[in-house]
Amino acid sequence: MAMQGHASAVQGARAASTSASYFLRPLVEDVQLSEKDTPGVRITCVELWESSLYIGTSSAEVLHYVTIPPEPADELQSPTFIFASRLQPTFTQSSPEASAKRGIQQILVLPSISKACILCNGTVSFYSLPELSPAFSNIVSNCTWIGGTDLNATDLQPGDSAIVMLCVQKKIWLVRIGDDIKRVKNIEYPSCLTSARRNQFACVADSHSYALLDVENQQKISLFPISSLNENLGAGHVEDISSPPDRSNRNSGSLRPLSSDGSVDNRGHGRNTSLGALVGGLARRQGSPQPRSQEKINLSAPEHTENPNFPPRTSSRNRSISAAGSPSRRSSIPDKPLPPPPDRPSTPHEQSATPSQGVPLIPHICSPTASEFLLTTGTGVSDPGVGVFVNLEGDVVRGTLEFARYPTSVVVDGGEVDAEHVSNDSEQVNEGYVLAAISLPGVKEARGVIEVQRWDGAHASKELLDIPSSTFEEQADAPNDGTRGFGLRKLHTTVTVAIPEIGAKLRAQRLRLSSTHDNYSKGETNNEHVAECERKRAQEEKDFGARLGGGSSHIAVWSAASVWWLVRNSLVLKLDTAIDDLLRATKEKNVEIDREQLIMIIHNIRGQEATTETEFLSMEYLRQKVALILFADLAMRSRDSAALKGAGVRITEALLMEGGIDPRVILLTIPFFKDDVVEGEKGIWVHAGLIQTIQQRPWLPKSVREPNTHNGCDLGSEELASLVKRYLMAWRNRKGFGSIADEVEVFQTVDSALLHVLLYQDRPHTSRIPSMRAELYAIVDAGVDCFDKAVSLLEGYHRLYVLSRLYQQRKMAGKVLSTWKRIIEGERDDGGELVDGENEVRKYLVRTRDRTLVEQYGIWLARRNAPLGVQVFTDDNRRVKLEPQEVVQLLRLQAPDAVKVYLEHLVFGKKSFQYANDLISYYLDSVLAQLSSSEEARSILSQTYESYRALYPPKPTYRQFIIENALSQDWWQDRLRLLELLGGSHGADFSYDVSEILTRIEPFEKELVPESIIIDGRQGRHQQAIRLLVHGLGDYHTAINYCLLGGASIFHPVTGSLALAEAQSRDEQVVLFGHLLSEFLQIEDYNERLERTSELLERFGSWYDVRKVLELIPESWSVDLISGFLVGAFRRLVAEKNEAMIVKSLSGSENLQVRCNLWRNAATLGRKLRGSSSE
Repeated sequence: MAMQGHASAVQGARAASTSASYFLRPLVEDVQLSEKDTPGVRITCVELWESSLYIGTSSAEVLHYVTIPPEPADELQSPTFIFASRLQPTFTQSSPEASAKRGIQQILVLPSISKACILCNGTVSFYSLPELSPAFSNIVSNCTWIGGTDLNATDLQPGDSAIVMLCVQKKIWLVRIGDDIKRVKNIEYPSCLTSARRNQFACVADSHSYALLDVENQQKISLFPISSLNENLGAGHVEDISSPPDRSNRNSGSLRPLSSDGSVDNRGHGRNTSLGALVGGLARRQGSPQPRSQEKINLSAPEHTENPNFPPRTSSRNRSISAAGSPSRRSSIPDKPLPPPPDRPSTPHEQSATPSQGVPLIPHICSPTASEFLLTTGTGVSDPGVGVFVNLEGDVVRGTLEFARYPTSVVVDGGEVDAEHVSNDSEQVNEGYVLAAISLPGVKEARGVIEVQRWDGAHASKELLDIPSSTFEEQADAPNDGTRGFGLRKLHTTVTVAIPEIGAKLRAQRLRLSSTHDNYSKGETNNEHVAECERKRAQEEKDFGARLGGGSSHIAVWSAASVWWLVRNSLVLKLDTAIDDLLRATKEKNVEIDREQLIMIIHNIRGQEATTETEFLSMEYLRQKVALILFADLAMRSRDSAALKGAGVRITEALLMEGGIDPRVILLTIPFFKDDVVEGEKGIWVHAGLIQTIQQRPWLPKSVREPNTHNGCDLGSEELASLVKRYLMAWRNRKGFGSIADEVEVFQTVDSALLHVLLYQDRPHTSRIPSMRAELYAIVDAGVDCFDKAVSLLEGYHRLYVLSRLYQQRKMAGKVLSTWKRIIEGERDDGGELVDGENEVRKYLVRTRDRTLVEQYGIWLARRNAPLGVQVFTDDNRRVKLEPQEVVQLLRLQAPDAVKVYLEHLVFGKKSFQYANDLISYYLDSVLAQLSSSEEARSILSQTYESYRALYPPKPTYRQFIIENALSQDWWQDRLRLLELLGGSHGADFSYDVSEILTRIEPFEKELVPESIIIDGRQGRHQQAIRLLVHGLGDYHTAINYCLLGGASIFHPVTGSLALAEAQSRDEQVVLFGHLLSEFLQIEDYNERLERTSELLERFGSWYDVRKVLELIPESWSVDLISGFLVGAFRRLVAEKNEAMIVKSLSGSENLQVRCNLWRNAATLGRKLRGSSSE
């Protein structure tokens, strides 16, 4: 149906928005084609780059329009173009063939270098975008066509040079345009009118026929004539056309100045084709005579270089030329006659156009895929046309297309051809359409239409879109050249055109939930304020929806002085209708949802990347709708584990994440999560198209409509729980994304539901998987937004340790310690994760800075485990450091058993000996209490003395003996520490109350022999101490050390004994060794007495006087027993005598030297009388 003016165009577009594939939307109208309103001026071409629209006219002018934002009152919110400038490109006198079409013939935009090439009256000039200022001084005359940019070069970056095909009168130049212009190759193909190129293969056409060129290898395949009435052309021939360049045609075109680079590299190339049969069929169908024999054409170039824009030559394409003439090859495809044209009566207008043979057919070349070209052929402009697909080998592929009339313009939309307009990384290919501008006969005048049909074979039906008749009638006086002054063209830049029905579905609307849901009313204390906010939001969404509904378009249609967008109808309306139809059939038939059919519907947009906001929301809406339906269906089948497996589940998960539907809507389909959903004051807003689906579809779970009618204590199956967990995990990873609306309530819900499902999976008496617990820990440790709800869930599931981790993440140290305390004291914790709880408390208290917590829980831990509790106050890395007096006071009041442990640390670890008396008192209390109450303890001590005395020398000291044979009982360890403290091994500054200790140990002096020895030594009763060492213990080695150290200590390190020995006076040591010799001579065992005495005299003979020793030694002893002592003594005496003689002699010599010096000095000074009177 023809559309009248702007309003009729809009109305027709809206009426067809849900059914037709395309509609028209005004771009610019009433264009002033000439400054003086010259009649007969028409639009010849249109191009759009970013925000600049360029319109070429037949009066050799380019009209420049720029975009301004739409008016707020514009319902369609379409961009508005205003006139900016008028350009008259430079042109020179060209050959009649090059300037056959007057005016602006082409506007070629090169986006990567922001340049434009304008062909005007056979002359090409170059301009910079967007203002169309001259870019180069070069111009090319005698040009018939410019284009042939590589359609595969979709990855050109800004600044990358572009290679175009510039067709002069007798050649085709391959020109590289960047910062300058350079000719790359010359190709001998005269009078080229159009071209399309894929990498190194270009499909070209002159005024008679089509050909396929290999521009890299200099080869050509002749295809078929444009008009089957042409009897002078052959088709289907492969030609080896490599030859030296023809220098006789230097003036066929001129580029001034234009540089060339390099030498000629001509190479032969042969190829087979099966076009002969097809063209033969076309000729027979349309009355064409047989083609003549093949002709030979030379292709040449000024220079050949390895061009990165062309792929390298491959040997698989080098074929024998002789194969081209093979009958079997030419007959490989049978003749395929074209379908007969529709029977229709001729009209006056049609009869006026006869004979159509007088108007030459315009060749059209499109490239729907990377390996195919679409070519048109026919018999006349008023006869039907045929579209033929040819691959890069020159073979006919696919089926043919039929046009009602031979088209004036052809555009391929969709499919691989639009990769530069629609980013699509999947295998899904956009719907491919062929759009043809044709002129059909009307009742009075011809009418212009756009014929729409699919080229990918999906649908055989056609659609006709009328050009507004008012504009078409204005061209009644247009030349009958087959163009009729209207056409269509694909542009470089896309725009968005509004479709109101889309906005009505895509705008957000609040989801009304049941008032019985507790969480829905939380925070709604001011109903009027909430209602006002909701009304404001609803109006904003309505306004926003009015701006949506945009379908992208990059195809322009022009007629007379008007230009329109040709807009493809929105896929969202088509697919949404298909989904509703499926659900309606499901409801009527009362059957389960056909999941596969739903997936097939959404498969239409699989992998597509949105380029506009409307496309994004449309895909989001469709994915959300299908995902909601599929998930709701899975939730209904949760008891059927088989339904929750397979590819359908994975697709559902992918759609849930891709669509980005509010997870609260999804969770509402499962009663288990009804208490986890947080609505908030703002409510839940979703696409308006989903509201109807959620509220009216009976196949959804009833929990959405009646939340309290189902028992929500169970998820139904582990498979459904795992599905929900993966979904919520993915949503949780989106935290922090600024694009998420109502993120506070959303992530509170997500965290609550995720924690809920993890606790459900990790509950007792189920087959726990370690990874589940790790996931639970990871969620809690990372923090949750629903803190109060999380505490309630963890308490309800009795997971106290996980609760402590939650508190720890919030840095609530007091709560962490109190929770651990509950676990340690036996409160129920189903997880059982806190294995060494007391040690964990210790480490946590060491790290904390809270003094109150350290005191409170440090004392509590000291009462339970004294060593661990004390470490809280003694660890070198602790953050809170209390004074020892404070700690001792706290422990004495609240943890008495830990006082001793703490004092040991102070005395032995920190060398704080001011606390030694307190520690000695604790040790004595422990040891004496044990001896008083246990006969066994007293017997053990007595046995140690007997066992030690029974050892035969050499034997360890008594201290070493009791350490090596220590008991594990506390009192025994306390006694060892007591002996260490009493022994004075900590230096001279260490002192204690000797009398008090002596008083306390006196009742047990037989059991505490070492203690008595130490006390005797402290009181100066060395003889008594040595007697106990020799006769009480039998520790002869310690007795010797006692003499060396002067009774200072009997428990000490070896290195310290030497230092102390040097500090004692020799006289004191002589006295002590005298007492020791006396005690050795009183040893009961005779042999022991002899050995110990002789060893003592031999080792320490220098401390004894020989006369006194001889007086003490019994006369019955043999001299041999003390021979070592005597020999040593005599040697010392002789040494002393010799030493005395040497000293005496040295003294005499020194005296003589002094006297000699005296006499020498006296002789020098002379005689002097004192006291003489002068005469």
